[in-house]
Amino acid sequence: MNRSNINMADLEILYEDNHLIIVNKRVGDIVQGDKTGDKPLSEIVAAYIAEHSKKPGDAFIGVPHRLDRPVSGVAVFAKTSKGLERMNELFRNGEVKKLYWAIVAKAPENPEGLLTHYLLRNEKQNRSYAYPKPGNGTKEARLKYRVAASSDNYYLLEIELLTGRHHQIRSQLSAIGSPIKGDLKYGAPRSNPDGGISLHARSIRFIHPVKKTEIFIEAQPPKESIWNFFTEAVTPK
Repeated sequence: MNRSNINMADLEILYEDNHLIIVNKRVGDIVQGDKTGDKPLSEIVAAYIAEHSKKPGDAFIGVPHRLDRPVSGVAVFAKTSKGLERMNELFRNGEVKKLYWAIVAKAPENPEGLLTHYLLRNEKQNRSYAYPKPGNGTKEARLKYRVAASSDNYYLLEIELLTGRHHQIRSQLSAIGSPIKGDLKYGAPRSNPDGGISLHARSIRFIHPVKKTEIFIEAQPPKESIWNFFTEAVTPK
């Protein structure tokens, strides 16, 4: 899943204005630099901005939210400090509606519902543990889900995040016995061929922090047979 050679040609830009740029992150891309030393998506986006703005020096790039490396989908970057500050505030105040798609082999007990857990993050293991009751160091995590489609072997869940915790969707689905396809860390029996997991940031909706107009951005999932099947299954005919 090493994508250290990503470049501007790989960018799928979903939206851009003077303050924000939103891209469709691929499985394996890292949003910000980490200990692997692989080139992060933020640097690629900054290089794109610098080239297209024709301004000397490095372009400003801000990261108001992050997606895990094995996850694909909508990733928001800020092109100005004002844009970053205001997007940070929107995320902090829960004013950004984020929808995810997750593929699981075992459907939840109910076709739709609200999940509430208390997550404890283990930094050394880089994972979060979900508990039914609050404890020392835990943070409340809430999400809504519904089963949107099914195949012979898998189910597509549409998930609305109500809080933004470390590995929240992954740990909460694992806690109810529905780990995400390919997510070995949280109980899936097999990895995906690309080393990623079948979790996709499908869409994002918010009021633009500067223009004050509604922004709705949707990202197509990876071009794989299972994602193609579910995308077609939920697309209105």
